[in-house]
Amino acid sequence: QVQLVESGGGLVQAGGSLRLSCAASGRTFSSYAMGWFRQAPGKKREFVAAISWRVGSTFYADSVKGRFTISRDNAKNTVYLAMNSLEPEDTAVYSCAAASRYLQTTPASYEYWGQGTQVTVSS
Repeated sequence: QVQLVESGGGLVQAGGSLRLSCAASGRTFSSYAMGWFRQAPGKKREFVAAISWRVGSTFYADSVKGRFTISRDNAKNTVYLAMNSLEPEDTAVYSCAAASRYLQTTPASYEYWGQGTQVTVSS
C-alpha cells in the first residue's frame, strides 16, 4: 500500500554527480525506513544506503561511503540519494524501497519497491 517512484537517473561522466529522488505515496506512515539498492547487469542487487523517516538515522554501504548522501524530506514524503564522484562501477539500476521496521540492509527486509531508475556512468 506504499507506492514508490524513482526519478533523476541518467548518463553522467566519471567524476560527475547525480541526485536521485524517490517519491512515496499511499500508506507511508507504515514505513519506518527507506533504502536505496542497485543492480548492475550480471550482478546481484546490493544495498546502497538507508535512512529512517522519523529520526533520520543513516547507514551506507562501504562502497559508497564518502561519495553518496541519503536524505529525506518528510513533508514531501521524498527520499534523495545524492551521488558524487561517480565511477563506472556505480552504473546500475537504482531502486528505492520501504521497510516497515528497522534500518535494514537486506532486500528481503523491504516490503515495497519502486521500478528503478537507470544510472550510467561513462569513462
